[in-house]
Amino acid sequence: MIGIIDYGMGNLKSVENACKKLSIPCMISADPDALNQCEKLILPGVGAFGDCMANIREKGLYEKIIKMAKTKPLLGICLGMQMLFEESEEKGLTKGFGFLKGRIIKMETDLPVPEIGWNELEWNQATPLQKELSDHPHAYYVHSYYANAYENEDLIAYSMYGDIKVPGIVKHGHIMGCQFHPEKSADDGLRILQYFQEEV
Repeated sequence: MIGIIDYGMGNLKSVENACKKLSIPCMISADPDALNQCEKLILPGVGAFGDCMANIREKGLYEKIIKMAKTKPLLGICLGMQMLFEESEEKGLTKGFGFLKGRIIKMETDLPVPEIGWNELEWNQATPLQKELSDHPHAYYVHSYYANAYENEDLIAYSMYGDIKVPGIVKHGHIMGCQFHPEKSADDGLRILQYFQEEV
């Protein structure tokens, strides 16, 4: 069972629908006790970093998520991935969970910001996930900020947006993140969710 963490902000239903399409048992919950009964967790996210972290703290989930993530695989999606890092500079410096080293910074480019649309994933290192995806996998992004000053060994795949190297998939032990929306990224996105369910 995968627990989809409901803290009042996030693409909950689309993630749930993707899991159901893959026949992955899942539940949406804001109850730490219910989430603790799940084998794995997904942290979705839509909106501003500071607002999301404030909601998580207000609902008493911050310390609970940190505790659960010590033993349970956790997948962060979009803003949920950004919250896995140490901090974000969006609308003032805000502390994240710190599961991965790095800071979230604003995209500075002549291209439109936010980045909205499909972009190719390029591999930073060999990974079993590579064999699960198509030869030139593309993912659907919607974001204005991206991870920076991360550990290179945590970077699985990235996408180029102009001159910006955008971390697309990160992984540190059993903590995994996707800057894009796998639930909106067609077959390759679904395969990534399946990989998280089966392999992480």
